[in-house]
Amino acid sequence: MTIETLFRQLAPAGELQNLNRAVPIWSGNSQLTPIARRITIEIIHIHSNSARYAASSPCQMMSSRLARPALAATTRQAPRCATRSYAAAASSIDPKPPVPLFGVDGTYASALYTAAAKSSSLDSIAKSLTSLHQVLKSDAKLSPILHAPTLTDADKSAIIAELEKHTGGGDKQGTMKNFLQTLAENNRLGLLEGVCEKFAELMSAYRGEMELVITSAQKLEDRVVRRLEAAIAKSEYSHGKKIKVVTKVNPEILGGLVVEIGDRTIDYSVSAKIAKLNKLLTDTV
Repeated sequence: MTIETLFRQLAPAGELQNLNRAVPIWSGNSQLTPIARRITIEIIHIHSNSARYAASSPCQMMSSRLARPALAATTRQAPRCATRSYAAAASSIDPKPPVPLFGVDGTYASALYTAAAKSSSLDSIAKSLTSLHQVLKSDAKLSPILHAPTLTDADKSAIIAELEKHTGGGDKQGTMKNFLQTLAENNRLGLLEGVCEKFAELMSAYRGEMELVITSAQKLEDRVVRRLEAAIAKSEYSHGKKIKVVTKVNPEILGGLVVEIGDRTIDYSVSAKIAKLNKLLTDTV
């Protein structure tokens, strides 16, 4: 089902133009994936109801204007109260991030690490973010939705509710929910994938792991990855630490492998060999 068909099925007659204007990021003929479809349906319903409500009587419109600030104030106050209660929880874990991170996503990841450490929920938050990261990586349709600049507060609430379904249910203290709300309030939902990656870096450092990044032109078989991991673990590059393997696919390297561990990069890619050959030919001429 295309997005346009979905709009026409769910939006009442005459409201399609308003909905397209409200959420222009979904116009076109792209196919919706299941998660993106559910989020889109929620947002369509929200804007559809808003459009009908806007045409109601002046009394209804006035009551709506009075209710919205009260609702917004409640939403803003809840995370702050929750945060204060988390800070009061006793924890033996050092809340300071084990390594410095850079970028806005690094700042948010560090703040989440501190909050999770104070509430003794590092492992559950790490699992939630790993689950979310897998969803974001496997569903390319989610990225434009999270980056959409036209999202209303109701849209963001619908998105957060859907994302929460994929956190594994381990967020007993509400840290993850409050964090998603913070991202939404600051129009930073588009940073979520980067935050997941940066938080994984913090957890690796906290657990004393060393990240091994293997980049290939095509997806590697599991047995090949295991052999590489075993070889690196026995080498001097691992420094005796536990290895955490991350695989990436980059067709631009053409073939071969690029292995990154710690501050070392071993480039055995075809593209690197071609670049060296081109340089050699250029220098000779």
